[in-house]
Amino acid sequence: MARWIGGKCRPISLRTPCPWRPRTFRSNAALEAIATAAEEKVRTVALYNYPSFSGAISALFAHLYHSRLNLPCLMLPFSSVEPLRVEDFCVEGEGLDTCYLLDFIGPKGFASKLSQQAMCEVIAFDHRKSALTKINCCGDPRVTFNVNLEKSSSAAVYEYFSNKLASMMFPDVGAANLLNSEDQVRLEKVLKYIEDADLRRWSLPEIKTFTIGLSEWRSKFNCITNPYMYEQLLGISSSDLIAKGNLDISSHQIAANKFLDKTFKVRLGRGLYGECLGVRADGNSDLSDEIGKQLSLKSAKAGLRPIGAVICYNIRRKNLKMCLRSTDTATDTSEVAKAYGGGGCPSSSSFIISMDEYNQWRS
Repeated sequence: MARWIGGKCRPISLRTPCPWRPRTFRSNAALEAIATAAEEKVRTVALYNYPSFSGAISALFAHLYHSRLNLPCLMLPFSSVEPLRVEDFCVEGEGLDTCYLLDFIGPKGFASKLSQQAMCEVIAFDHRKSALTKINCCGDPRVTFNVNLEKSSSAAVYEYFSNKLASMMFPDVGAANLLNSEDQVRLEKVLKYIEDADLRRWSLPEIKTFTIGLSEWRSKFNCITNPYMYEQLLGISSSDLIAKGNLDISSHQIAANKFLDKTFKVRLGRGLYGECLGVRADGNSDLSDEIGKQLSLKSAKAGLRPIGAVICYNIRRKNLKMCLRSTDTATDTSEVAKAYGGGGCPSSSSFIISMDEYNQWRS
């Protein structure tokens, strides 16, 4: 295992985790990387939102900037599952100069506390409206929140480090650009797609297919477990992701179609919400959306409500989950889901249902 510090790829020794502890992102590897960085007097840290694509590509731009100037910087993924703590960065009284928060601002008060205890400047980037509620109104001169609801975090980070590099103007840097001309054209197009999805505009051609194509990248966004993350992100293209998305949609649709001959009537809420078509898709919950939408159309043709009910048994939790989908804009599936403790939106909702209740719905 290796990580990037000071322009060099350095090995990290991993302690054997306790068998009763679940794997988390506040891992032994992350904590050891912080300790090693403190020993080597690395005084710049960049934390990026994991597993956000905007966070990962923001980390790429921070990495390129520090690599070009041969400046030591510790890069770490920051997961909300079990987040890193402020105390983790105060190793043996060592402080920091700068900490970047890429595509997130942390829990409420996190940035200010980090600035005070690690004695550093904190520069955060986010584009979510929810981030505004976490900003400390009192303010801290060493904390800068770059929250722009009209610009994706990754686009803001790209502009920030591009301008910062251009302003350095060192002779040995060469052309003051983060990217060469070929990479720049390709990645700036990727940034436009990311922004379209991040800001929920959904206006670019095949934007939803683009996001589907990103699905398999989630596992590659941890720079600790994937030392090739930056090279992989540097070679990414919107056309490749759209092609991958189309391939995934096609394969999912073929798999979903196999369930359409196994339908039965479902009395929603024991008939209170009408009837629709349903299928059991145990072990295939990832196909719920494709199966449900096709069932919705088939159900409407059969004279039933335009809803598809996909029921899956969860072996680990030992319960049944019912997913409702509809392609009809006048139909609200969430009214059923909310009545049974679930939730969602009109076209897509889900809830847990007991076996006894489910049997009543099939009667």
